[in-house]
Amino acid sequence: MTGSGLLGSMHSNEVLLTGESGALAGHSRLVQRLRRRYAAELALLPDGPPVQATMAAAYAALRAIHSDSGTALRILRQLVMERLVRLDCDEQAPLATITRAVTELAEFALDIACNQALRELDAVHGAPLGPGGQRAELWVVGMGKLGARELNVSSDIDLIYVYDHDGETAGNAEGRNRISNHEYFGKAVKAIYSLIGDTTEHGFVFRVDLALRPNGNSGPAAVSLGALEEYFQVQGREWERFAWLKSRVIAPRSCVDGAAAAPREGTATALRGVVLPFVFRRYLDYNVFDALRVLHRQIREHAAKRSAGRPERANDVKLSRGGIREIEFTVQLLQVVRGGQFPEMRTRSTLKALSRLAASGLMKPESAARLAEAYVFLRRVEHRIQFLDDQQTHLLPTGDGDLNWIARSLGLACNADACELLDRLGEMREFVALEFDALLHDGRESASPSGNGGCKSCGGTPPPLDSEAFAEKLPPELAERVRHLCALPKVQALREESKARLTRLIARAAQAAQRGDCTMEAATRFVDWVEPLLRRESYLALLVERAEVQQRLLRLLGLARWPMRYLMRHPGVIDELADERLLHSRFDAAEFAAELEARHEAWE
Repeated sequence: MTGSGLLGSMHSNEVLLTGESGALAGHSRLVQRLRRRYAAELALLPDGPPVQATMAAAYAALRAIHSDSGTALRILRQLVMERLVRLDCDEQAPLATITRAVTELAEFALDIACNQALRELDAVHGAPLGPGGQRAELWVVGMGKLGARELNVSSDIDLIYVYDHDGETAGNAEGRNRISNHEYFGKAVKAIYSLIGDTTEHGFVFRVDLALRPNGNSGPAAVSLGALEEYFQVQGREWERFAWLKSRVIAPRSCVDGAAAAPREGTATALRGVVLPFVFRRYLDYNVFDALRVLHRQIREHAAKRSAGRPERANDVKLSRGGIREIEFTVQLLQVVRGGQFPEMRTRSTLKALSRLAASGLMKPESAARLAEAYVFLRRVEHRIQFLDDQQTHLLPTGDGDLNWIARSLGLACNADACELLDRLGEMREFVALEFDALLHDGRESASPSGNGGCKSCGGTPPPLDSEAFAEKLPPELAERVRHLCALPKVQALREESKARLTRLIARAAQAAQRGDCTMEAATRFVDWVEPLLRRESYLALLVERAEVQQRLLRLLGLARWPMRYLMRHPGVIDELADERLLHSRFDAAEFAAELEARHEAWE
């Protein structure tokens, strides 16, 4: 993209880029449109970065001009967008200033829409009531970047509507028009969308996406807390844990009846009690690796199809290889795996999570720092792409003038001979991709002490666990033990995925014994050790993903019988084998006590 075909006409755009005042924001076609149409209203938004207080002041002024809240909210959004382009491009505001402003706009708009919808429904159907006669609560749950307070400037908002109790409404003043709470909150969802998502002559406030709700687009618009809990237990999928990791109750933030504003976050404790056990498991949880591999493979395949024959579409700063999504996946994967044991990992913010992962030794500090740098840079590029036309896109523009403007707004040069923007993008995306690919290795790439990678020497995918072909590949004593294992009802009842994992682990143990990395007795003891743990699929996943942990376990099992008995009584000990410090440092009682105290403080 650095050839004359892309940047040859840069000179012709010089006047447009520079502008009469030298301000960069004026190149944005979005800003040009907003300044033409809303010249009289732009001054209604107080100076400085938009926050909820200044948004509220501008909204009140707009309501005095326009009678309906929907129009006022849409114009407010346009005023905020014009301000953010100036702050970002002309004043080089920090990324957090921009994302926080967009997030607070969404929170402000949702609070107004939610309260208005509920007041109007109360007037017709009465308040929705719970089993004790108390008002049933609606929680508007923000997912993804909204939950993490990281919204981009042209983002849609992922929402899930949850209410706490089933029942029915009290009816209107005459006691009529009673409907079920389920119907009531379904109507509320439609009313909120109308106020926020419908496109009018003033545009929209936010695009709204409800696809993350239980059962996706085929599920109910609003789900009860009881139904949500049942869904998590019965149907909840691994990838949904990543979505709920960033969930946060957004609205309503004040009382429906117009009484003194009272934050409602405290009433959502029951929701938190349902979500946390679903997202974070008690033990080290490596089951999510395969789920994320499948999800990521689908995203990469979709990106490849989109860019087939259209090479310019490969420059997607979010979805392409090494893009924003891969940084988010890297962070969220480590959070989900470790968050059950390390509650300090349970932050929604990507940058905060990177800092905590480095502080806890789960990521090298230099890797975390470079990923944070790449994340900020890619997000700033993403914003400039969206500032051009207010389009929900992450593709670098192909026009010379637009590309040069993005580079200049970031303090970089881009001309017909070289483009610092593209060079820096390429460097950062390559680093991100390598980090992500290393994290998502397929479980066969972990190097063993002898230099043979995991199961690479197994000759491809081993035959099924309960097949004679598999037994014949094993040493006789191990084959006999495996035949006995396969005859057990609990092994026969295993899911095919779990059987495949067990097959790989046994094949790997046999390989280790044949190479001399452990004794054959240790390999046989491994089968005895794993038998009682077959329902703990997270342990099988851990050992498949971390071949070095299985190797350490085999060495322990080869020392004597008592380690095996101890490990069978306390299987959680293998979590410790995943810690490299166990092998490379001596036991320090004071350090151990300090670590326990830190664990205790984190849980509190």
